[in-house]
Order: sequence, then structure tokens, then C-alpha cells
Amino acid sequence: MTQRLDLRVDFAFKSLFGTHGNESILAAFLNAALRFPDEKQIQTVQLLDPHFNKENQEDKRSILDVHAQLEDGSRVNIEIQLNNKHDMEKRTLYYWSKMYSSQMKEGMDYGELCKTITINIVNFRYLSHISDYHSTFQLYEREQKVLLTDMLEIHFMELPKLLIKWRHREIDPREDRLVRWLLLLEASEDEEITQVLEEIAMQEDQVLKKAMDEWERVSQDPEVLLAYEARRKALLDEKSALKRAEKKGVIKVASGMLQKGIDEDTIIELTGLTREEIQKLRQQ
Repeated sequence: MTQRLDLRVDFAFKSLFGTHGNESILAAFLNAALRFPDEKQIQTVQLLDPHFNKENQEDKRSILDVHAQLEDGSRVNIEIQLNNKHDMEKRTLYYWSKMYSSQMKEGMDYGELCKTITINIVNFRYLSHISDYHSTFQLYEREQKVLLTDMLEIHFMELPKLLIKWRHREIDPREDRLVRWLLLLEASEDEEITQVLEEIAMQEDQVLKKAMDEWERVSQDPEVLLAYEARRKALLDEKSALKRAEKKGVIKVASGMLQKGIDEDTIIELTGLTREEIQKLRQQ
């Protein structure tokens, strides 16, 4: 079997879900993700320029998001993240606000602004206080739980939580369309998942079959592979840099604890450092 691109890499994800000609694949994913009832199913989506925000170099990385407009004018932005930068909620609100405000043109009335939805697919556990793999946030009154407006909608989809439920057989891709689309992102490293999805695609889901065929095709495209490997390397370098930064932070905390006379066993328990690492800190 051909080695397929890892769809958790944002470049690969966009190659499948955010490319002209694959709108039906994106529409199927969004119908599953947004849980639209049968009478409100998305039929068509329009891919939009993801450069809705160009204020600085970091913003330009939004080119690897998938940005689309639904039939009712609603805007959707999908971002997939391999690495935890510990700032997702602030990033999300920032990009949501940019996407929402970018609709406003000269002479427009505020009433013409459309619903704006962000979907964050993350390859790490982020919402530790929530057990579900799919969480949806909106603006509610705190005490009465009354919805202020449906113009803001933010989704988090945590792949590690999904995989745990899959391994415990608590979810079934045959019954839940969102489960099958999210498991597709994990399929490059799991033969069992690939086999199950291929069976579903052949038996009942023509759009999933189209997605898997397209996934295999782009995985053999030399130009796509070249760009994919460059992006994957950049993400691995980013992950290494984040780990180094985290380790420096832990070492700084441990040094402060040593200065306060806290015993080594407690420091080991709280920081995860080894006894050898702590002894080296004593010698500095």
C-alpha cells in the first residue's frame, strides 16, 4: 500500500480539504462537524482566500488554514495544530475577530455580518477539564445559560481523546460521520483504521471514497511531496524548539526551588527532572 501523507500536517490537510475541486469533501466534513440537521445540510461551499489577516509575519501562516463560506454566508475557518503552543484560546479569539471583521465593507450595516465559525483540530490534549473529544463554545449568559448570539461559534476537536475512545470501542465510525472524518486524519499510521474506513467508503460513503482516492493521489504527487516534507520538517523543528523552551522553564523553576531549600524528592515529583539533572543544577 502506498505510504500516504499524514493529514495532521496542515499542508496535507489543506491539500485534501481546502483545494478547489474537493469542495464536496469539505462540505461533508462540515456537515458532520457542525451537526446540521438533514434539512439544513450544506450542499456547496466556496473556498475563500485565507489571507484575511496580513498584519504581521505570524498572521501570514494562516495560508495553511482552510477558509470557506457556506450557502447562508457563514464563514468557517479550520486550523489543524500538531504542537501545543499553550495559547490556543487567545489565538482562536484573535483569528475569529479578524475573520468576522474582515466581512465589513464600506457602507455595510452591522446586520449584514454573517455567522463566523472556527474549528481547531489539535493533536494534543488541550481542554483537560473536558472528557469529550469535540467541544463547542458560544456566548451565553452566565447564570441563565441564555444564548446572546449565534454569530460566534468555536470548536475544539482533540485527536488524542478521540483515539482513546476508538481503542475502547466507545465510538463507531459507521454510526458517526464526524468520527470517520477525524479518524481519517489518524489513518496514515493505523492500518486498522484505514481498513475500517475503506470498508465504509466502499459500502456506503461515496464522498469518503472520493477523499481516500484523492488522498492516495496527492500522496504520489512529487511536487506535493516536496512541499509536504518541507512543512513537516518545519513542524518537527518547531516541536523541538517548544520542548527546549519548556525544559528551560522547568529548570528555572527547579533552580528557584533549590534556592528555597526544597528537598530533591519534592522537586523531582513536581518538575519531572531526574536526580542527576537536579544535582547538576546544584553545581552551577
